[in-house]
Amino acid sequence: MKNIAFYIASRYLLSKKGSTAVTFITWLSVGAMSVAVTAMFVIISVFSGLEDLNKDLISNLHADLTIKSTTGKTIDHFTKISSILSKNKDISSFSRVIEEKVYIKYGEKGDIAYLRGVDSAYTKVNPIDKSIFFGKYPSFQYSNEVLMENSLDNRLSIPVDTANYYATVFMPKPGTGIITKEEDIYNKKDILVTGLFPGNEQLNNYIIAPVELAEELLALPKKSAYQIVIKLKNPENTEAVKQNLLSSLGKNIEIKTKQEENAAFWKMINTEKLFIYLIFALVIFITTFNLAGAIIILQLDKKQQAKSLISLGFPLGHLRDVYFYTGILIVILGIITGLIIGTILCYFQLYTGIFRANATLPFPVKLVGKNYLIVAATACVFGFGISWFFSKISKEYITKN
Repeated sequence: MKNIAFYIASRYLLSKKGSTAVTFITWLSVGAMSVAVTAMFVIISVFSGLEDLNKDLISNLHADLTIKSTTGKTIDHFTKISSILSKNKDISSFSRVIEEKVYIKYGEKGDIAYLRGVDSAYTKVNPIDKSIFFGKYPSFQYSNEVLMENSLDNRLSIPVDTANYYATVFMPKPGTGIITKEEDIYNKKDILVTGLFPGNEQLNNYIIAPVELAEELLALPKKSAYQIVIKLKNPENTEAVKQNLLSSLGKNIEIKTKQEENAAFWKMINTEKLFIYLIFALVIFITTFNLAGAIIILQLDKKQQAKSLISLGFPLGHLRDVYFYTGILIVILGIITGLIIGTILCYFQLYTGIFRANATLPFPVKLVGKNYLIVAATACVFGFGISWFFSKISKEYITKN
């Protein structure tokens, strides 16, 4: 009997209806569901692309693991820690980092910047040298050669990779007492900009310099470090390596993963993604009321046929299944059509980049199997629920005139 109910439902959907209005509303429901599914799938795919883009952007700022001191800025016993890290088979590379705010001046222009002092192994941990679009990465033969974020360099109008033009960085000196001369206020150093890298929310106003420059400006001893950044051979083992290092490095050490270093950033991204999902889930829910209208009008149009089936002994439960299966078929057809159109639009954007976030950056798109399941499941929950609710007709409704 249930197979008969499904067969009748498929005939109701595919065959010509009793009236043009029923046909129109039925296929309008399919079209509305397709549009809602397409929109939700495309938007979620864009967010998946943005998530990957953000991961790539912050990969140049945060490593797989970052070691810091819990008792002060400077990490104690760097040589001992370095020896332990060198022997760890899960670690690919590590680099020491010193980061502080500085004031940078060129000519009559000045600005606040972040000076990140790194050693020569830094690019093995964070390959920021690959994002340079003008000039070159510092050679580390001289402590005053630096790499600068593009917008900071533009604001100061500093010539790049030109030996005759130097900017000056100033680092305030800590201490108390009476200031008698300029040298008591700050340390300063002339720097040569050798290259530029593109900025973003995580890297704006950054200067990448040899760690020796940071040591000189801060008057720190050699082999000092505020952080030790680590690249793992297998990032999937991050938590296991973190726990192993915590036990071997002893007290006064804090280790954070890349996700923990960017906890606020990822929370914001995930919150935005959740709200977008809820908005489009609401759109699909509203769209399913077209489905409710299609089922009700189908019941009115096929009332005489339903009365005949009941008279012939067709169970009321199976008659309800007919309307339920009709709704399911509309939903499934809408989901399949919507996902196909959404996939085509995503591939079109991937290959053409016609839709852009700005003049140079196309909206990123990533096709993920999980997104297909999320969209299909959301549409099925609402669509099947509405189909079940509006298929519950009574026998009196069919038999009365």
